[in-house]
Amino acid sequence: MKSKAAVRRIVEELKVLYPNARCSLEYKKDYELLFAVRLSAQCTDARVNMVTPSLYQKFPTLEAFANATYEEVGDAIRSCGFYNTKSKDIVECAKILLEKYGGKVPGTMEELTALPGIGRKTANLILGDVYGQPAYVCDTHCIRITGRLGLTDGSKDPLSVEKQLRAILPPEKSNDFCHRLVLFGRDRCTARKANCDGCPLRKTATTARRRNNIFQKAALPLLGEGRAALRASPPIWQLDTRSARGVFPHVHAAAKNDLILFRACGHETLRGFPQ
Repeated sequence: MKSKAAVRRIVEELKVLYPNARCSLEYKKDYELLFAVRLSAQCTDARVNMVTPSLYQKFPTLEAFANATYEEVGDAIRSCGFYNTKSKDIVECAKILLEKYGGKVPGTMEELTALPGIGRKTANLILGDVYGQPAYVCDTHCIRITGRLGLTDGSKDPLSVEKQLRAILPPEKSNDFCHRLVLFGRDRCTARKANCDGCPLRKTATTARRRNNIFQKAALPLLGEGRAALRASPPIWQLDTRSARGVFPHVHAAAKNDLILFRACGHETLRGFPQ
């Protein structure tokens, strides 16, 4: 677990990188954000932002959504994927908001997660962006990056990650921090590659240290054919573990995935180390 000072440094570095922390989903009304987040499941925010203008033009009020059929809403959101389930959740959610909450989006975790299709991630986002409460939005970017930075134990379980972040992040920083993680995850620390070189958070990230450790173990013993092969290798050097046993038997022992890719002669790797 990171020290409080290390956590503060990470928070401040992200603030410098992304001073304007905001949700990437576009909306004008509170319930529009609720529906947009539901649409974003297994779909990009960019796609959702392309769909919602025409959706909200066709159904301009909660009443319009509540009176619509699942098929009508489904046709409008088809390109977001899983439109049958999402349309049902949106229509039923609109009915509950009107009947139980007077057309307003509720402001507690318990009330929000009781709505159709709404989980803790969406509820946290609503609590943070709509009500200004501490919010720990543990989406795929948050889970991946906090693990790489050593803010969590690397768990992939959203609830576990949320609990760990609540223990170390200042509540007043939590919502903006999570928005910045999304931007950071798209720009630099992607799922495919951490892109540690030149990253302002490199000194903090456990991923960078783990890669360097593996590189040291793998590269130091290189002699003879192995060293010559590295010098002759292309900038991005890829080695299949099954063919590594002859020339690089020690590298195979350091393998974590099917492919071994490591920093050689100053060149950065693409994949193959624990993410």
